[in-house]
Amino acid sequence: MQIIKMKDWGLGIDTSKPVIISGPCSAESEEQVMQSCLGVAEKGAQILRAGIWKPRTRPNSFEGVGSEGLPWIKRASKETGLPTTVEVANGRHVYEALRNHIDILWIGARTTVNPFAVQEIADALKGVDIPVMVKNPVNPDLPLWIGALERFSKVGINKLAAIHRGFSVTNSKPYRNLPMWHIPIELGRLVPGLEIINDPSHICGNRHMLAGVSQKALDLTFNGLMIESHINPDVALSDAKQQVTPDGLGELLGRLVTREPVSENPMFTANLEALRSDIDKLDREILELLGKRMEVAREIGQYKKDNGVTILQMSRWNDVLSSRIEQATSFELSEEFCKAYLQEIHDESIRQQTDVMNRSEAV
Repeated sequence: MQIIKMKDWGLGIDTSKPVIISGPCSAESEEQVMQSCLGVAEKGAQILRAGIWKPRTRPNSFEGVGSEGLPWIKRASKETGLPTTVEVANGRHVYEALRNHIDILWIGARTTVNPFAVQEIADALKGVDIPVMVKNPVNPDLPLWIGALERFSKVGINKLAAIHRGFSVTNSKPYRNLPMWHIPIELGRLVPGLEIINDPSHICGNRHMLAGVSQKALDLTFNGLMIESHINPDVALSDAKQQVTPDGLGELLGRLVTREPVSENPMFTANLEALRSDIDKLDREILELLGKRMEVAREIGQYKKDNGVTILQMSRWNDVLSSRIEQATSFELSEEFCKAYLQEIHDESIRQQTDVMNRSEAV
């Protein structure tokens, strides 16, 4: 994919430091919303959130209080002076949110996956100057995520941000949704200037892992965090395990370390550039070696073709994989990384040999 150039990005708020968005997963009562939102405001939240309409998997689950809850979060906004954000999933939700002067809208993962629903919301926002945050689709589909952002950009919504909440995959343990950090990083590369908020609550699925994921997001220069908070999480009507109390939010934020993306120390810069030069040299050598490896793979492919032998010998691949992984551990490389790296090399070798096998010989 090519780098995408759009109009101005950004929520229209100060994100020179990580922005903290917090509040209950679901608005359950006016008292619960007020206590939760006032609590997180005291602990450092800069934007108040609450789920008004909840897209649940099963129809008998709590699906939110609906429009009745919008005045509750606006009351919290008036008392704290903080802006508000809610999730919208269709045009009617947009109308109700705008009618109640909600400041920022977000598009949930289950909505982002449906271009028809995204377009309906975008059409409902034509001519409206309001920030919109788009969560990643449930599945790891970067073009679908970018496409949702583009739909809002094309109707004139310029204050746009993305929310990374992880991806639903078969084996996501220990997470609720696998972070797959490379996808939001690639989003940031393809859409320069796009602010990306991390949602550790939905990545973790439990409050005990929030600190680690939040710190990693900050270290990867995400622009902020969306953390669910409930005045009494244990009795929450949705996602009880992943919510923290306002005090818990304060403790979590107090443990996080905010680092600068660059340093003005000239000695640091000079030493860093020297180390990066070493990395560049090593990368060139690695690529040169990979090129030579593929030359040998093509020779092997031709030899197999001449002797009527298949491309893949599973016993050989198993031997290579086990021996190389054992070797990698001596270099302090993780088994997971080594296996993925070798798999990519093996796939490319198979592709190269397949080309040789299918090549017509000149007469």
